[in-house]
Amino acid sequence: MKLEKLGSDQWFTDHANELCGSEQGIARITAVDRGRYILRNEDGEVPAELTGKFLYSAESTIDLPCVGDWVCVKYHDSGKFAGIHTILPRKSFLHRKTPGKNIEFQMIAANIDAAFIIQSCHFDFNVRRLERYLVMVNDGHIEPLLILTKIDLIRPDELEQLIMKIRQSGIDTRIIVVSNVTGAGIDEVNKIMLSGKTYCLLGSSGVGKTTLINQLTVGHNKLKTKTVSGTGEGRHTTARRQLIILEQGAMIIDTPGMRELGILGAGDGVDDSFADIHELSLGCRFKNCAHNNEPGCAVLMAVENGKINEKHYQNYLKLKKESEFYEMSYLEKRKKDKAFGRLIRSVKKHKKK
Repeated sequence: MKLEKLGSDQWFTDHANELCGSEQGIARITAVDRGRYILRNEDGEVPAELTGKFLYSAESTIDLPCVGDWVCVKYHDSGKFAGIHTILPRKSFLHRKTPGKNIEFQMIAANIDAAFIIQSCHFDFNVRRLERYLVMVNDGHIEPLLILTKIDLIRPDELEQLIMKIRQSGIDTRIIVVSNVTGAGIDEVNKIMLSGKTYCLLGSSGVGKTTLINQLTVGHNKLKTKTVSGTGEGRHTTARRQLIILEQGAMIIDTPGMRELGILGAGDGVDDSFADIHELSLGCRFKNCAHNNEPGCAVLMAVENGKINEKHYQNYLKLKKESEFYEMSYLEKRKKDKAFGRLIRSVKKHKKK
């Protein structure tokens, strides 16, 4: 398989010529599982690990490879194993705040052309969560698409009401409705996916991500799924992130369901995802208007007049505040880490004297 079919282009080639050593080639990360890597080159898949120099130079988890990354590698044992030396710059990315109290980035995937944000029409449907996913996708410079699954479990008029709720929140993202039971909508998804392009599935556990991939996959390379509960609610299946090449040549990245979706340093992503509010904010009296209680706030006026949905507005404030708070905490943490590193180097230098 040519590297172009794996998503490479002149942009990656130019960076590879600049960053890779003379004895190194480039390959794409197709799976990550507990620090172990699988990469793909022209000849097939190869297991790989990070070199000691790479690990030593990485200052943050964001510096480590993730699924979809292009990397400079050196092969060993006649090409049966590889050492990862460098990550090529990312065209696009998906990351979130790490779950729990630790304030750090967690890379999910990279170099994605479009992301399918999947919600079930039955149990999982939540406009506020959808807005959170949109912030993450837009912040990573990825085209968002929305898939509503399990339409066979609700009436047509109920489906129209769900779509109306999305549109009333100012979300104009393309919506595709799908049933993994009847196959409705699968052809539409297939037509969107182009050869050599990379797509990603995002959504909570049990919304039908893995089943959808199996609908798109022809042949025997089916992913394991679990039966739904008696109420129609899905169960968690995917345990690791992996890149899958479909028959038509498109690539799709399946990801485990996310219980926590913390927003870290995604100011532009918030503005892009709440474009209606951002556009209104240009008419505020003050350039630094926070849209809380400032006089002459165009956003507050639109909320009062019913032009902006109240819950949509409140979620905008919440995500903006969350992103800014975590970013400040993250930057403060990085400053402390660097200061501690300088202290350690100073002590070592003093001991040598």
